[in-house]
Amino acid sequence: MIKVEQLRVRFGDNEVVKGVSIHVPAGGSFGIVGESGSGKSTVLRALSGLNDAWTGNITIDGQSVGPRRNRAFFQKVQMVFQDPYGSLHPRQTIDRILSEPLLVHGIGDIERRIETALAEVALPSAARFRYPHQLSGGQRQRVAIARALIAEPEILLLDEPTSALDVSVQAEILNLLADLRERRQLTYILVSHNLAVVSHLCPTVGVMLGGQMVEVISAEDLRAGKTQHPHTSELRALSVGLEEPA
Repeated sequence: MIKVEQLRVRFGDNEVVKGVSIHVPAGGSFGIVGESGSGKSTVLRALSGLNDAWTGNITIDGQSVGPRRNRAFFQKVQMVFQDPYGSLHPRQTIDRILSEPLLVHGIGDIERRIETALAEVALPSAARFRYPHQLSGGQRQRVAIARALIAEPEILLLDEPTSALDVSVQAEILNLLADLRERRQLTYILVSHNLAVVSHLCPTVGVMLGGQMVEVISAEDLRAGKTQHPHTSELRALSVGLEEPA
């Protein structure tokens, strides 16, 4: 479903992504982990069409895509951002936020789709006419996920989707994302600095350092400590634990 070959991203004289390649099968989930500044979010922004200053090859569902994307691409590929408050318009109701993607893509049956979207992310129907500031952080991220899914994409790009949330809420959102992927047969790429988060949601993990993907490892081998690159071992040692979130 996603094939990235030799992706390079440069900001001025600084090359921040250096020849990264990723393959994700349809319905699969691939995690990218690394410290701040490693280039992991920059990879996601190039994939999503938010950054057009890249070279290499990106293929989505068998179709090669360039720096500029058409409307069909944005219906197929959606992104969930790190900060659910920053990514939701503060002066729009949840109803308006969820209606907008449907209007943009010319998708009808708006009433039913909004009701279904809220139910799918376990939000009460009363949330529909509230504003983002009237919801908790976890509820706002559920709205962001509902917005990403309402136009029925096939791919979700997840940029640190739980890092702005309380620890008690993180597991709820991760379990929701896992359930949605299985139910809808979605394809995920998840970016995080947290190995436990990535290993919970993704069977395969790419480790980035200085703009390069220095190791691709299974979550099973990561938990067992069967790492190859020293940086992967360092990240694992710094992790609180790779046990599954509750």
